[in-house]
Amino acid sequence: MTSIELLERLDTIASTTLATSEDPALVQARTQAQEHKTPFAGSVAPQDVWRLVQAGQATLLDIRTNEERKFVGHVPESLHVAWATGTSMTRNPRFVKEVEAKIKDKQALIFLLCRSGKRSYLAAEALTKAGFSNAFNVSEGFEGDIDEQQRRGGLGGWRFHALPWIQD
Repeated sequence: MTSIELLERLDTIASTTLATSEDPALVQARTQAQEHKTPFAGSVAPQDVWRLVQAGQATLLDIRTNEERKFVGHVPESLHVAWATGTSMTRNPRFVKEVEAKIKDKQALIFLLCRSGKRSYLAAEALTKAGFSNAFNVSEGFEGDIDEQQRRGGLGGWRFHALPWIQD
C-alpha cells in the first residue's frame, strides 16, 4: 500500500468514524491525525487510554522489550508483542503476524504503548498498513520524555500520571 493510498484510507475511516458517536478523545485524536497526515488513527493521552481499556472498549498492547516490561514495569492485563528485541533493538520481523495472532479483529480499538511514544508510533503505522483500522499510539509512552538531567519519569508518561502498573 502506498503512502497516498494509506492516507486516503485513513481519511475514509476518519470520516466514517466521526459520523458515528465516538469517544471525544478518539475524535480529537483522529482529527489531529488527519490534519497532520499521521499514517495511523492518532495519538491518545494515557488517562483516556486507561479509561477506555477499563470500560472494555479497547485493548492495550505493550510493544516494549521483555526486559523493559520486567525491569521498568508494565500495565496489568496488557497484551505484549515486542516491536524490537535485545539491547541492539533489532526490529521484530514477525511483529504484525504476532499481533494478528493475538488480536483477530482488525477493526478492534488498539492502543500501542512503548517507553516514550516513538516506537509505538511506528508500530501503529505498521498495523494500519496491515489493515488494522483503529491502531492508536499512547502519547507520552510508559516513561515519558527525557528531562534536563537525562532522566525519564518527570515529563509525562503512564507512570507519571499514576495509572496502574506493576513491576516484577
